[in-house]
Amino acid sequence: MKHIFIKGMSSRTFVLLHGTGGNEHDLLEIGKFLDPNANLLGIRGNVVENGMPRFFKRLGMGVFDIENLKEETNNLIDFIEKAIVDYHLNRDELIILGYSNGANIMASMLYNDKFNYSKLIMLHPMRPFKELEMPNRNTRIFIGYGRTDRMISPTETLGLIKLINNAKIPLQVFESPGGHEITINELNAVKAYI
Repeated sequence: MKHIFIKGMSSRTFVLLHGTGGNEHDLLEIGKFLDPNANLLGIRGNVVENGMPRFFKRLGMGVFDIENLKEETNNLIDFIEKAIVDYHLNRDELIILGYSNGANIMASMLYNDKFNYSKLIMLHPMRPFKELEMPNRNTRIFIGYGRTDRMISPTETLGLIKLINNAKIPLQVFESPGGHEITINELNAVKAYI
């Protein structure tokens, strides 16, 4: 997968997953804001939709191509696992942070048998599989979302929150009055969380 790796001064690493139309550079400044000393691994999604990079295909707005989502989730986990070895990363200090489309594939990762990550930060996600109960995972999750988000319905995010709570996975939620944009208050909440 196309990516950028910036070596930091600490053993913490942020794996950064962009939203639709983004790239591997999009969330680097957020990673630096959260921890200026951390390693940064920005990854570009494998799929291109109307010239815009994404992490998986969709059939329409908010309608996922489930088979492609599962395939690309597997590919992403394989890539992260290879990066852990190639860049000598500390798995226990790995934080995966995704926004929108990047957060959605993170939600899908929770269903994958190969999932083995201790901290996830999902900004403005929605549930990937409406009919499936989520398995319990040894991980901690932060979800941020906007109450007036017009790109991803808050109902979808709340549905994901319910699935995570049902799976008894430790979860912290930050609700902003805004929309789909990432706010400074949201990032400050993430900073306090990590």
